[in-house]
Amino acid sequence: QVQLVESGGGLVQPGGSLRLSCVASGSIFAVLTMGWYRQAPGKQRELVADITRGGFTNYADSVKGRFSIFRDNAKNTVYLQMNSLKPEDTAVYFCNFRLVTNNYWGQGTQVTVSS
Repeated sequence: QVQLVESGGGLVQPGGSLRLSCVASGSIFAVLTMGWYRQAPGKQRELVADITRGGFTNYADSVKGRFSIFRDNAKNTVYLQMNSLKPEDTAVYFCNFRLVTNNYWGQGTQVTVSS
C-alpha cells in the first residue's frame, strides 16, 4: 500500500523559509506529476506548485518567485522550498502524486507564518 509522508512544516516568522518534503512508501512507479497543494481555514484546497516527470514546473501566481518545487525520481520524493514566507501562506500543505491509474495524497503538514 502506498503512503505519502510529508515533513518540514512548522511555525516561521514572516520573511522566513521552510522546506517541505514528501516521500512515498511502498511500491510506486512512474509518477507522472508530483505536486503541492494547500488549504487555509475556510478556503478550498488550491494548487501551489507541481512538477512533471520531465521537470516542467507550474506555480500559483501567489508563490512565483518565492517557492521552488523539485523532485528526486529515484527516491520518489518531492520538495517545496518556500522563501520570503508571508502570513497568507499559512495553511495545511498536502503533497500529491499522480500516476496513470492512481492519485495519492499525503496527510498534510501545517505551515504557520506569524510573528
